[in-house]
Amino acid sequence: MKLNTIAKLCCPFDKQDLQLKTLAQDLDQNVIEGILSCKTCLRNYPIIYGVPIMAPDEYRQIALEQPR
Repeated sequence: MKLNTIAKLCCPFDKQDLQLKTLAQDLDQNVIEGILSCKTCLRNYPIIYGVPIMAPDEYRQIALEQPR
C-alpha cells in the first residue's frame, strides 16, 4: 500500500487520524505489513500483504491478523 494512500485513511469508528507503524516495505517504499492505530478508540488495524484490514469488530478474525 502506498504511503500517500495511507495518509488519506481514518478510523472507521470515530473518524480520527491513524498512526502507522511499518513492519515491512518493498523496494518502492510501499507498506507490505504494518499496523494502523487510532489513539482515540485504541483500535489497531493490521496491514497484511499491502491491504489494510479495517472491518467492523464483529467481522474481524483476530487469529488471521496475527503475524506468522
